[in-house]
Amino acid sequence: MTDSFNIGSVTVAPGRLFFILGPCALEGEEFAWRMARSIKAICSGLGIPFVFKASFDKANRTSITSFRGPGLAEGCRILGEIARDLDVPVTTDVHTDAQAEAAADHVDLLQVPAFLCRQTDLLEACARTGRPVNVKKGQFLAPWDAVHIAEKLRSFGCERFLITERGSCFGYNNLVADMRSPYIMRREGIPVVFDATHSVQHPGGAGRTTGGDRELAPVMARAAVAAGVDGVFMETHENPDAALSDGPNQIPLATLQHVLAGLLKVHHALTS
Repeated sequence: MTDSFNIGSVTVAPGRLFFILGPCALEGEEFAWRMARSIKAICSGLGIPFVFKASFDKANRTSITSFRGPGLAEGCRILGEIARDLDVPVTTDVHTDAQAEAAADHVDLLQVPAFLCRQTDLLEACARTGRPVNVKKGQFLAPWDAVHIAEKLRSFGCERFLITERGSCFGYNNLVADMRSPYIMRREGIPVVFDATHSVQHPGGAGRTTGGDRELAPVMARAAVAAGVDGVFMETHENPDAALSDGPNQIPLATLQHVLAGLLKVHHALTS
């Protein structure tokens, strides 16, 4: 595994733990600022490094009527201003080569959605920006297949990358997280993030929307930290039941500090 690299002010390195935290979607500018300020205050109090995340476009929603977000230009403007004014690194999904190039001017980490993890041209476009890249491992991929994603990125000159485990398809409308997966990928020299909230999704399980078991997200996160992941990805919302995207699996902001403190205890038990 690469010894260490930075995502803005956040260091990714063996033996350290960082977090990617934020709402699923940019539901509005005031909302984004409230969430970013609240998460920063919580993380500062706990002394933990984090990257703020929110998506400018949820391009793979279940229904044509689902909320998607403010779009590339407006979303990246909001994220860029949050990064500058709050002095926190930020990330968002990109879905096309052009989006990767444009978003790289505003965000510190480019995220490739799971359904696009094998799109070679998109991986190359992300690598060309010079930004670190986080690739969500597809629900259809075995952990040992992640080496091919890593090989692609390295062949394009990108050495600063992460692979995020977000569960595997388990029949219809369900996912299962295999805790062997982070170990297998890290054994191959790949820095690994565990996505605790998307791993408890029920894709399309609520008919026209995605369901989920948010109460299980902290449980899965604790297991992943115990398995030795480098980072934890969790979506959080001030009122998940009213969220415009992925509400059923987002952690309530009011409980975030407690959840993070518990994860730190697990991490400290492993490293002390």
